[in-house]
Amino acid sequence: MIVNHQEAIYYLESPKLVQYNNDSSIKLEGSIKNVNNSVFDVSIEKNNIVSSNKFDKKNKNYTNNEDLVDLKDSKKNKSKINKRERKNFNINQKDLLHDESINDDIVRVHKFSKKKNKNKQVIINEINFDKNTNLNKNDLNQKSISINNSLTIQELSDKLNFSEAEIITYLFLKGISVTRNQSIDVLTAKDIALHYKFNVLEEDNSIIESSNLNKFHLDQSNTNSSFVQRSPIIAVFGHVDHGKTTLLDSILNTKLVRKEVGGITQAISAYEMQWSYDSNSNKLVFLDTPGHEAFTDMRIRGAKVADIALLIIAADDGLKPQTIESIKLIQKYNLPCIVVINKIDKTNVNILKLKEVLSEYDILDREWGGQSIIIEVSALLGRNINQLLDNICILSQLQKLSADISSLAQGTILESYLDKQKGVVANILIQNGQLKLGDTIIVDKVIGRIKNIINPQNISINSSGPSSIVQVLAFSVMPKAGEIFYCVNKEKEIKNHLSSIENNKSSLNNDLRLINNKISGDYKRANNQLKLIIKTDTQGSLEAIVHAFSKIPQTKVSIHLIAANIGDISRNDVELALASESILVGFHVDLINDVKNLIKMYNIHVKTFSIIYDLIDYIENCMLDLIDFEYEPDIIGKATVQTVFSINKGVVAGCYVNIGKLQKMSNINVYRNNELLYTGVLNSLKRIKNDVNEVLADNECGVLCNDYNAWKPLDVIEAYQLQKKEKKL
Repeated sequence: MIVNHQEAIYYLESPKLVQYNNDSSIKLEGSIKNVNNSVFDVSIEKNNIVSSNKFDKKNKNYTNNEDLVDLKDSKKNKSKINKRERKNFNINQKDLLHDESINDDIVRVHKFSKKKNKNKQVIINEINFDKNTNLNKNDLNQKSISINNSLTIQELSDKLNFSEAEIITYLFLKGISVTRNQSIDVLTAKDIALHYKFNVLEEDNSIIESSNLNKFHLDQSNTNSSFVQRSPIIAVFGHVDHGKTTLLDSILNTKLVRKEVGGITQAISAYEMQWSYDSNSNKLVFLDTPGHEAFTDMRIRGAKVADIALLIIAADDGLKPQTIESIKLIQKYNLPCIVVINKIDKTNVNILKLKEVLSEYDILDREWGGQSIIIEVSALLGRNINQLLDNICILSQLQKLSADISSLAQGTILESYLDKQKGVVANILIQNGQLKLGDTIIVDKVIGRIKNIINPQNISINSSGPSSIVQVLAFSVMPKAGEIFYCVNKEKEIKNHLSSIENNKSSLNNDLRLINNKISGDYKRANNQLKLIIKTDTQGSLEAIVHAFSKIPQTKVSIHLIAANIGDISRNDVELALASESILVGFHVDLINDVKNLIKMYNIHVKTFSIIYDLIDYIENCMLDLIDFEYEPDIIGKATVQTVFSINKGVVAGCYVNIGKLQKMSNINVYRNNELLYTGVLNSLKRIKNDVNEVLADNECGVLCNDYNAWKPLDVIEAYQLQKKEKKL
């Protein structure tokens, strides 16, 4: 039997002859085993199968009128028989259809007859498909989701394709009250996704997008293009205080460490040098990334633009959290890597043990049969530095890095800040093409014209080529760090570019939103709030500070950022702090005299910092000041009631002190059969007939409480003092 359903043909798995009509006037042509030539019409009411003969009328050629009359008579007889047996007709569900691609509960059959079946719908709704049918790849993708940052209820609703009301109701039943515009943390969002049977992926592989310029795949088929070998970008990763900047000092013959405030790197820094290898002079571009936990975004930015990674590990300290984070970044972006074991000049270092630990992260030394390059150096003594630079040149040659110098410049914004005299300054990495004065540059929706190009030696130049890190003066507003820039020369290209831009929210915006509007599955919004206004020198610093704030526990006190901007502290900032009753905090910014006078006049709380550790500690201390002290009981003694008697002042319990001591005005719990009956204060304590302040163990005493008289023999008195607990966020 054939059932025609929207141009699809379904074949019976086990064909059966359901009804047989022994009318000699019906002539069946061909074999019933031939599916394409066998047509068997059965008229069934609702929930059964109908096959019309409309197309047979059109396509069949009748040889004479007698055949046509016989056919009509046979149909009438067949219809009568079917009407009588219609109610007894059952379809075996297992034998009817067998098609794994069908997942509809209702299959609608095409209406062949417009007149007779105009108001009828023939539905097959008794077909149950195997529940164990495997989903296809598209279905699996639709049920998988990745959640790596905070989301509003509205955004999560769009991502899961469930209504906002359903999600809000689910959270409300769990005791969490939210609105559609409030953000929830990652754990709560994942819990909701799991509740709706989604497969929550641990990592979002979409971070590495083909649109990013961290790895160029240039089309060299264009004969008009001029491709040349370009210099490698080498990103230096490692945990804080493992000697990254000291190593660069040894490579560059500089004294960068002395210039760093607090002895730590707090921004991406770029350096260039020339190194002679294989009779050729090779330009090497180094990116020094911060090692502090708060600067995660900067390390990701460095990994995206790098061609080679240097992983610095201190021989005396081993693998630390940011070392492991850097290893994951390097592996995620498939960066050729050289592991540099630093500080080998120190005593009591176990390099063999360190290599064994590295092997657990799939980093195996070539000497051990692996593919990783591991070089032992002493940055302080300059040992094996030449060997390191030679290996960098070899890796660069193997990659065959190239760029098109005839095209307009493309690259990445590494950092941006506001200079008092120059205005908006952007540190950029050119990854392809030539950047020239007067070029129109586009970053996201920010457009500018190149007015000045400044090289690392602080010299103004007219143009710069691939693998160059320069400062440009071009923008009226600060571009986002980490964004890709393009240079164009036609107005049409500008319009096309702007129309193709999606309004993606940066990680900074996500962190800001999470801090100011945080709802977690573990707690409701804290009642106490620390209101802050933050001013920093660069966008990267602001990202790191906001990211650090998002990591601070906020169950008891929440951080509310009134404003977070780049630039020096101004009169407007002071006035905003006064109006909002906020603390004004600056990082690497200055206070001019007029602002200092205004601060004194209004007695505004203003604090500036140059080291991120100190800033974070200060904020945490401010949050702790808003927390009330919590107390915990410190048991000082136990006693048992032996007798009870009344006096004018109340009921006295005659007790025997078993452990420790009873103390006047101490807190007590009264237990009877291990059940707590009373919690209060021991108001009066007597030894024989004398009032005393305390009674030690193995002594009898009289106990009186002003608001408790229900003493009974064998009651247990537990005396304790309340001790202040250490404040914790």
